[in-house]
Amino acid sequence: MTVVLDRVADTGDLGVIRRSGWSRFAATVRHELPRHGTARWHSPIVRAVFAAATDPAQAGLGVAEQRAGALERVRFALEDLAHARAELAAVETRMRAVLDALGLTELVTSIRGLSAVGAAAILAETGDPRRFSSARALVKHAGLCPRDNTSGGYQGKTAISGRGRARLRLAAWRAVFPALHHNPVLAARHAHLVGRADRQLTDAQARVAVAGSLLRQLHAVITTGTPWDPAIAAGSTRAGGEVASAA
Repeated sequence: MTVVLDRVADTGDLGVIRRSGWSRFAATVRHELPRHGTARWHSPIVRAVFAAATDPAQAGLGVAEQRAGALERVRFALEDLAHARAELAAVETRMRAVLDALGLTELVTSIRGLSAVGAAAILAETGDPRRFSSARALVKHAGLCPRDNTSGGYQGKTAISGRGRARLRLAAWRAVFPALHHNPVLAARHAHLVGRADRQLTDAQARVAVAGSLLRQLHAVITTGTPWDPAIAAGSTRAGGEVASAA
């Protein structure tokens, strides 16, 4: 859309895009990508924008009369998006700086799939993890501990307590998504939970469980001052206390 707006800024004539053709439009979009913090495009979206801009039906009088206002609103929306991205980048820079000042960046990012920003978002809600007596206490603080739903002979579905800090749960939940792609221990745990024959979990339920595991691993590396070890996290190597059962 930025390319479209730049090309028709003076006249509002979308015909200039149609006359230049797809190849030139695509080359201009590729040149524009770094300005938006990426090097790859989503082809269906780019082709859909080009098709809409070059559709002969757009030459209709009614659309032409509304085009200037529509393009102006799109420009405002893109400016708002650019401002939001800049603000987010500034906040993330400050978050990483705090981790660096605390000497925690290298330690927390030793957990595969956990970024410095993701760890900082979690720690902003927990404070110093060392104030919790155990990793389980931290998970409970997040409201991610399971709550048994039984009464007499009734056996209901087990759910999380949800009684802790909602923003901590959200930070841990968001951190799970990249972790499942890059952390073999957490990915294996998720696969086990959704694939086991007994008490099989849904994808969302398994992600909640993995979020709890991630908090345990974070607590372990900070309280022991020991970088993340996949063998210890998976339980295949014994270590003292919480580290041995971090996953």
